[in-house]
Amino acid sequence: MTANPTRVLVLNSGSSSVKYQLLDMADGARLAVGLVERIGEETSRLAHTPLATGGAKRETEAPIADHEAALRAVARELAEDGLGLDSPELAAIGHRVVHGGLKFTEPTVITEEVVAEIERLVPVAPLHNPANITGIRTAQGLRPDLPQVAVFDTAFHTTMPESAARYAIDVETADAHRIRRYGFHGTSHAYVSRETAKLLGKDPSEVNVIVLHLGNGASASAVRGGRCVDTSMGLTPLEGLVMGTRSGDIDPAVILHLSRNAGMSTDEIDSLLNKKSGLIGLCGDNDMREIRRRIDAGDERAALAFDIYVHRLKKYIGAYYAVLGKVDAIAFTAGVGENAAPVREAAVAGLAELGLAVDADLNAVRGDEPRLISPASARVAVAVVPTDEELEIATQTYALVSA
Repeated sequence: MTANPTRVLVLNSGSSSVKYQLLDMADGARLAVGLVERIGEETSRLAHTPLATGGAKRETEAPIADHEAALRAVARELAEDGLGLDSPELAAIGHRVVHGGLKFTEPTVITEEVVAEIERLVPVAPLHNPANITGIRTAQGLRPDLPQVAVFDTAFHTTMPESAARYAIDVETADAHRIRRYGFHGTSHAYVSRETAKLLGKDPSEVNVIVLHLGNGASASAVRGGRCVDTSMGLTPLEGLVMGTRSGDIDPAVILHLSRNAGMSTDEIDSLLNKKSGLIGLCGDNDMREIRRRIDAGDERAALAFDIYVHRLKKYIGAYYAVLGKVDAIAFTAGVGENAAPVREAAVAGLAELGLAVDADLNAVRGDEPRLISPASARVAVAVVPTDEELEIATQTYALVSA
């Protein structure tokens, strides 16, 4: 192994997919990116782009039986570009792990004890943690000599005070079943809040930011001086904002009502709230571009879905403004937040008394760099800050293994 290996492979293992990026932390450069999807299906797909060599994207479709086969296929693609997993330049593999509970508040070198704790958290993250564990086990098998690091979606939110994290239910029941607000998208909220401070020319400790991570999954956070003090997702990623297919906030009695009066099973209600609600439940589409196209064509159902989406978003902006007391910036990020100018405009419309406004021309500009879209005279900055969860995971992983 070289004296100071600087490359980090980031793995994001889903139930039937593996997203990956290889980065060189000497300069933050991306050497390769890719995605394996439909793992275990009749026809799987691997898309690999060798950025280090400037080569074209390579796509293959063939059966990939499981995550081990997927990672072996990724290793072959990397090796073809001279970037194989056996490279002495590889310092570590960083894994996205969705749920770390209260135990994991920072990136952690993976041991058997760490994996056991991630497994114990499966009941509160049944869709995510099992897939994350599979990715970890597979990577360990391929490179047992290499440090493997878990970076947890929930870690950034562990700074929340108990007044924000606890639900108002019986304490003994809550503690026995680990019921509390954990929050998710933590790597994104951490990265974007820090980049927003940089955009303002300030240290994160000097800045209060409301981060709006708006993708198919969506969450908001209130960040005071670089530390999360509240976030919209809770025990699971279902709570909070209206999302692509998730309901977000809902009266808990709706679940009881559907069980008692509609005869729906727990699994049916779970599917309804997680997969058939949100924008797709309201108007049949969860792509904001298509929803805006339908609105422009006069579709009233799409218009109502958009209004409900924005209404919830505006409520959280107001709530987190109150939580923080003083707000220096609001940052929009992720697919919708970075690209949907009408969402950004509508979210702050009517909030001039709070010092919020967007400049129409600045808001219409598209770009890959952090930028302000508020007028120069605005009391509170409104920013678009592209998120980079893979870079955040790689940065945290490399800082840990190179310390």
